[in-house]
Amino acid sequence: LGIGYVQAIVEQSVLSDEEQEEEEEDDEEEEEEEEEEGEEESRRFHHNHHQPEQAKKPDSICHHDAPSFKTYLPPSSLEPECASKAAPVPSTAAPSASIPSATITPNTSTESLKTFVFKSDSSSSLLDVPLQDLPDDDIAHAVARGAIPMHSLEVQLGNTLRAAAVRRRAVEIKTGRSLSGLPLENYDYDAIRGACCEMVIGHVAVPVGVAGPLRLDGADVFVPMATTEGCLIASTNRGCKALCAAGGARSVVLRDGMTRAPAVQLPSALRAAELKAFAESPENWDMLADAFNSSSRFARLQSISVAVAGRTAFVRVESSTGDAMGMNMVSKGTRNVLGALLGAFPDLRVVSMSGNYCADKKPTAVNWIHGRGKSVVCEATIPGHVVRSVLKTSVEALVELNTTKNLVGSAVAGAVGGSNAHAANMVAAVFLATGQDPAQVVESSHCLTLLEPANGGADLHASVTMPCIEVGTVGGGTFLAPQAAALSLLGVRGAHPLQPGANAQQLARVVAAAVLAGELSLCSALASGDLVNAHLKYNRSTVNAAGAAAAAAAVDAAAAAADAAASAVAAPNASSGAAVFRAVASDSEQSDCSEGSSSGGSIGSLEGLCMADKC
Repeated sequence: LGIGYVQAIVEQSVLSDEEQEEEEEDDEEEEEEEEEEGEEESRRFHHNHHQPEQAKKPDSICHHDAPSFKTYLPPSSLEPECASKAAPVPSTAAPSASIPSATITPNTSTESLKTFVFKSDSSSSLLDVPLQDLPDDDIAHAVARGAIPMHSLEVQLGNTLRAAAVRRRAVEIKTGRSLSGLPLENYDYDAIRGACCEMVIGHVAVPVGVAGPLRLDGADVFVPMATTEGCLIASTNRGCKALCAAGGARSVVLRDGMTRAPAVQLPSALRAAELKAFAESPENWDMLADAFNSSSRFARLQSISVAVAGRTAFVRVESSTGDAMGMNMVSKGTRNVLGALLGAFPDLRVVSMSGNYCADKKPTAVNWIHGRGKSVVCEATIPGHVVRSVLKTSVEALVELNTTKNLVGSAVAGAVGGSNAHAANMVAAVFLATGQDPAQVVESSHCLTLLEPANGGADLHASVTMPCIEVGTVGGGTFLAPQAAALSLLGVRGAHPLQPGANAQQLARVVAAAVLAGELSLCSALASGDLVNAHLKYNRSTVNAAGAAAAAAAVDAAAAAADAAASAVAAPNASSGAAVFRAVASDSEQSDCSEGSSSGGSIGSLEGLCMADKC
């Protein structure tokens, strides 16, 4: 390939003076031998990479954080071709003999970022070219080949936006696929560095809408919801309208405590049982509480319970956490509790700081029964005329549907915490809009929905019981500008100035109220048979309308051909077969719906599917 070049990034040398002198002497001898042969190549490299228009200097760079490694970059003449093809570039690494080990560690008084130029005959010369002065595409090719660690770009380049751009380009080179549709500009990458996201290559915009006004505990709120599912916010908004017409919803927080449950092992089951008795004994409460509470101004130990399996004990520690969701807070306090337990049980061994008895990001019976985070109940009594005028159904139909679907159906399915229609939809949308942990939608959407007759069957009593809503108004992604704006809309941004935890509890109430609104609307749509029609009207993309029309025409043509072929052979059910083909194809074109309809859907499509099964 002719001339190549090598980027070597080194840390401050820690060699002794004698070793440094020996390396310098070796360097001088090698440079004298290579000087005549490498002079022209060095000038050419220096000319190619020091043009004013190519020099892109970031505001700052931390040389001391740079790891020590060698970077193999491709020849400049090959870069445009490789970039245009957006394909992986073959390795151009030179033989190891061409890079003397002594030249990779310069004197501590020199720059810590150096560039080496070498030829195929193993000659090399040293130039002072910082990595950040190289073109982005050159760096991206080196990253794509693994010569520069992808995760180190922020440190090496000293600019988070440029690091994201180079990493993004490296991924395109490595995969041969374009990321042009992924936004890169207009985002505060400095804010998320070390806090929210690593290995950044861009950002994803999720539409945010509002449902409301929703009258909750006497006040009207607009609920921010981030989603890409059509009909979700419109449906929730209809539920909000029904709740407002009914005078509003009421909520109560039953308990508020985050949990962590490490797994510890003892020599025997008897010792594990002794640990359980010790940890749960009132006599030892003050000692353990003092150890836990010393870790934070806001964390306060609420309970300790121990489950034993053989000789392993799962110590479930529960604590208040102020306005933070509190996982880190409770983990620090739990570590202190383990230290106190080790004093009484020196034969105790910590297997894992999390033993899955917490339980985090999993549907579990322990959370369903005992709760985790905020345990909230939200309720409302909907007059019969509101059920008929706004929800377009009847009290009797809603009660029957809820019993059959949410209670019996969930029991048949063996659901844990899933006795609801679609609580996760509203929880996920509010979580994304307000900077919560999306993975905690798993347990936060545990919900028992009850729709019961009230006032002799004339009205409807609706409630949702949610034992583990895990939210916070500080920490996580709540400080990011868009998410902070959504929290401000609800009046719960940041920590409450007078009552620690009040803002997070109010956010949990809003989540539960949004779930109640969404449950009312979806169950009504299922009871009236309007769900499928609503999704077909509002939840279908028009971007590919032309393609859909062409596909429909192709389906009709194929069906006609099937009819003609069937007639030619006098098949008795040829027309039915064509109808089946049309019905199945039409059904496959429709957008996927989150729920099916119990009645009032596309009956022709259902019949077609049944006939297809027979065929």
